[in-house]
Amino acid sequence: MQELRGFSVPKGFRGGHPIKVQLWWAVQATLFAWSPQILYRWRAFLLRLFGARIGKNVVIRPSAKITYPWKLTLGDYAWVGDDAVLYNLGDISIGANAVVSQKCYLCTGSHDYMSEHFDINATPIVIGEKCWLATDVFVAPGVEIGAGTVVGARSSVFKSLPANAICRGNPAQVVRNRTPE
Repeated sequence: MQELRGFSVPKGFRGGHPIKVQLWWAVQATLFAWSPQILYRWRAFLLRLFGARIGKNVVIRPSAKITYPWKLTLGDYAWVGDDAVLYNLGDISIGANAVVSQKCYLCTGSHDYMSEHFDINATPIVIGEKCWLATDVFVAPGVEIGAGTVVGARSSVFKSLPANAICRGNPAQVVRNRTPE
């Protein structure tokens, strides 16, 4: 069982100085979250200011939550919906023309439940180009979703999914191909 008294975040784990982290959280809670819905370029600018790699004409809703922008890559024309959470303790890469719909939760971090001090770890998530994660999809650490794949609403993705597939369920399973081969 864990003994949390001994827990500590590894040095450099956040990828930014603690002041940078706190400043981002303040900016996200105010300038980002309070911006009008249509100010997509403004939110992209704020994310870039903190080190995110953002393509052209991305759509990021003001209620989206991004833990560490410097660990985020968004391709051209990508969308991040309302109340989506990009819990990017590790890198998250979302390809061009991909859609992360409202209330999705992409989680790169976890804890080692077997370690005495509940050690924290992070593993990247990659969402391929032209993917669509429908409403309320959960994506676990280390998952890669192949280009063109659709993941149905309220699905949970714990293992990587192939390209050009329609997937759904908990855990998400391939149902069929998205387009004929």
